[in-house]
Amino acid sequence: QLVESGGGLVQPGGSLRLSCAASGATLSGYTVAWFRQAVGKEREFVGASRWSGGTTTYADSVKGRFTISKDRPKNTAYLQMNSVRPEDAAVYSCALGRPILSSMAYMTSYYYWGQGTQVTVSS
Repeated sequence: QLVESGGGLVQPGGSLRLSCAASGATLSGYTVAWFRQAVGKEREFVGASRWSGGTTTYADSVKGRFTISKDRPKNTAYLQMNSVRPEDAAVYSCALGRPILSSMAYMTSYYYWGQGTQVTVSS
């Protein structure tokens, strides 16, 4: 089970940290990913990271602003969002899967999903 939290209202240029708490499974060997879906748009890839370390990749739209981190003892992943823009407003969901490197950005690579948390960007 994956449970996201930390969403809310953030001003443009501000920061927000989302959490993804996992329960019921050992995450070793998994990749944790973040996706988002804005109103009227398709769900899109934000970033993904191997749980045990190694490869982390981000969408170009968030590269340099968003960072994925993991607290392994807590089985929790985080998405640190800095320099937030209005176009970052969306429902953010975390997911778990075992994709190969070239498939880390594809939704079909992930088979456990959280319920999502809303991020609203407004001044």
